[in-house]
Amino acid sequence: MDTTIINLGTILSVWAHPDDETYLAGGLMAAAVDSGQRVVCVTATAGERGTGDPETWPPSRLGRVRSLEATAAMAVLGVTEHHVLGLPDGELAEHADEGTALVGQLLDQVRPDTVVTFGPDGITFHPDHIAVHRWVRDACEQRGWPARLLHATWTAEHLARFGHLHEELGIYMSDARPAGVPAGQLSVHLRLDESALDRKLVALRAMATQTAPLFDAIGADLYAAQVTEESFVDAPTSTTNDTARTALADRVAVSSYI
Repeated sequence: MDTTIINLGTILSVWAHPDDETYLAGGLMAAAVDSGQRVVCVTATAGERGTGDPETWPPSRLGRVRSLEATAAMAVLGVTEHHVLGLPDGELAEHADEGTALVGQLLDQVRPDTVVTFGPDGITFHPDHIAVHRWVRDACEQRGWPARLLHATWTAEHLARFGHLHEELGIYMSDARPAGVPAGQLSVHLRLDESALDRKLVALRAMATQTAPLFDAIGADLYAAQVTEESFVDAPTSTTNDTARTALADRVAVSSYI
């Protein structure tokens, strides 16, 4: 196990919808669990409105099923502490005070060494993703940055390779587009080996209401290729840059792990 993962210590992983965490940090969480670290994963909503077919999947049913899917995915990744906060899907921007307070409670209870979540663009500019980013930022600021904060990001290389696919799939919820971060400027960069990638893919397949159509649409090989890396940058702090400078000086690419 690379010491980069071990050095993350106890991890609090905070996201908006079931599957966000597995797409963006499934490999990271599994690696940390394998090394004996505590990983607490939190999802703000049950993702009850994540469908284009609300007649087949009314919110009450979809939220229930997606919560079960997330439980199955977490079992594959080895994450035993997973919490769904139950806030309304699609309306997180309207719950800033409540969301920030809930994240603050988690920081106080879990006392993580590292928090992992969305960056300012929410990866896809989804308003719920951006809201969660702000909750985590504000809760950390209120507590004087008690933990290292990592933001999930696309690499510039990933966007050069798969940007056209993102456009075809219509994943962005804004006219804006992410610039991407050059791989050499990342704080943590995981390139999953075959075993770790298979584990992540099984976890993603467990979330069939969301992932099965995409597996079918683009094929297993292309699907695997676009989730095989996980990329993170350290969040800048408003109180001091010392921690950020130290973290950025420790950039490393994790080439493989068991």
